[in-house]
Amino acid sequence: MRAFVLTAPGEFAVREVPAPVAAPGEVVVDVERVGVCGTDLEFFTGAMTYLHQGHAGYPMRLGHEWAGRVRTVGAGVDPGWVGRRVMGDTMLGCGTCRRCRRGRQHVCEKREEVGIRGGRAGALAEQLAVPAGSLHALPDSVDPVLGALVEPGGNALRAARATGAGPGDRVLVLGPGTIGLLVALFARAAGAEVHLMGATEDSLAFARSLGFPHSWREDTLPDLSFDAVVDASNAVRLPALAQELVEPGGRLVYIGLAGEPSRIDTRALVLKDVTAVGVLSASPGLDATIKAYAEKVVDPRPLVAATVALDAIGPVLAGERPPGAGPGPKIHVDPGLVRVRPREGTYSRTEAGIPSTR
Repeated sequence: MRAFVLTAPGEFAVREVPAPVAAPGEVVVDVERVGVCGTDLEFFTGAMTYLHQGHAGYPMRLGHEWAGRVRTVGAGVDPGWVGRRVMGDTMLGCGTCRRCRRGRQHVCEKREEVGIRGGRAGALAEQLAVPAGSLHALPDSVDPVLGALVEPGGNALRAARATGAGPGDRVLVLGPGTIGLLVALFARAAGAEVHLMGATEDSLAFARSLGFPHSWREDTLPDLSFDAVVDASNAVRLPALAQELVEPGGRLVYIGLAGEPSRIDTRALVLKDVTAVGVLSASPGLDATIKAYAEKVVDPRPLVAATVALDAIGPVLAGERPPGAGPGPKIHVDPGLVRVRPREGTYSRTEAGIPSTR
């Protein structure tokens, strides 16, 4: 089968690799759609923390936001999975530790993460092998596009719920990227008044096109009371700004990750009697997200700007916008599309966004 392989920072190839075989307890899925994520960009540049902690290394196969159809099952797996449309949990716990036994496999210290951690191959390929226990069935109303948006949607749904916001509440989301916009969609569906803050007029214009008129730059943000603030950015200074902006007695939700440590003053948390919540994973929110998509509670389709072939992933990771792409922040990959790009590529450190060593 064909698979996208990241061989070093800024270096990649689309290679012919052995097709996966379903081990006991696993299934093999024909991949229909995959989302390109900010985590994939960090691996492309070499900035991803897991690389420096020894949890991941090159060569690696990316892709953790996926949807597909079960092709084969391994020993001990219900054959009824064959032919079913599914998506899968990214976080694969050991299954035996205290956290896993309590249903918190997404924070298992020994976990693998599909396409991210522990050498588990990702979905940027024609086929993917995953444990059957990680599968979530997709109803007919959730097509491959929506299916590949379930994983980021699960993160966002958890963040929106963590705000505790509903009718009469005002929520501010920092960062109108994929996760921030999904948080905004779920918070609006819960009845909250949603505001977004971003850095570029293009991103704010797109947010307004989704029905969020309260979309601001930092210098135009109105002096309002925000009952909850969600930091969905990768900016080092915004966690502290979120703490400044939230109302006393309100809630802070941190779902974005900066490339270096950020700082907040815990004295302000105490004096404002604020609740702060961190959200790592979509795992506890996947079923609810599928249900929300199936029932059209939220519609994330406009976030997908383009769908490309495996051969176009390298340029996308290097920051190139696909020809004809729409204004949305998310790029999808269809491994079944014909080749449109060279099978291998190398980008300079500058082109790949890799910091200079000088």
